[in-house]
Amino acid sequence: MIHVLITDDDPFIRESLQLIIGLDQDITVVGTCNHGDEALAFIQSGVQVDVVLMDIRMPICDGVEGTLKIKQAYPAISILILTTFDDDEFIVQALRNGASGYLLKNISPDRIIQGIKTVEQGNLLIHPDIAKKLATFISPAPAPSAPLPAMLREYGLTASEQAVVEKISEGLSNKEIAQELFLSEGTVKNYITEILSKLNLRDRTQIAIFYLKKQSGVIS
Repeated sequence: MIHVLITDDDPFIRESLQLIIGLDQDITVVGTCNHGDEALAFIQSGVQVDVVLMDIRMPICDGVEGTLKIKQAYPAISILILTTFDDDEFIVQALRNGASGYLLKNISPDRIIQGIKTVEQGNLLIHPDIAKKLATFISPAPAPSAPLPAMLREYGLTASEQAVVEKISEGLSNKEIAQELFLSEGTVKNYITEILSKLNLRDRTQIAIFYLKKQSGVIS
């Protein structure tokens, strides 16, 4: 069972998310909070929290600051940003402060539920629109016209592994990658293990950043 804490200053949003998330048998909402400091205090009370679903713009302590405070005190807790704001500053700071994902509220309820499960498993999850903005932030240079295989062939990746790298950079979960590439989740996991080894990287976050830098020309 995944224990989720909802943190949002809008009571309607809190109630709606609680209702949506509560429909999934693998997730339970253990509480709701108005801002980041309140979320930290809730966690400090001793209630088990695996994932914090966090808004960005909130009074007293916003999502960026709240993410930093919670991750410093409880690094094992995953934080999934769910907001209507896609400002570059918010995106970068939230990820730097330890957020495991950044989604916009215009996604479907199923994607929110899947997002919670994805970050709880230690994976990175970024909304596709956010991934594009992140690539622009890393480098304003236009992306080269060369296709993905031409960019990554030098690292010894197979065509399938290269496709998985691209999907990771778009913020897709293993399940979503499997569905789009017509693979099993187990096969996707095996590909990711090989990718990490070949690129000498540690985790999915580094794969996404590597690809975005490569695409933007930061890595030649």
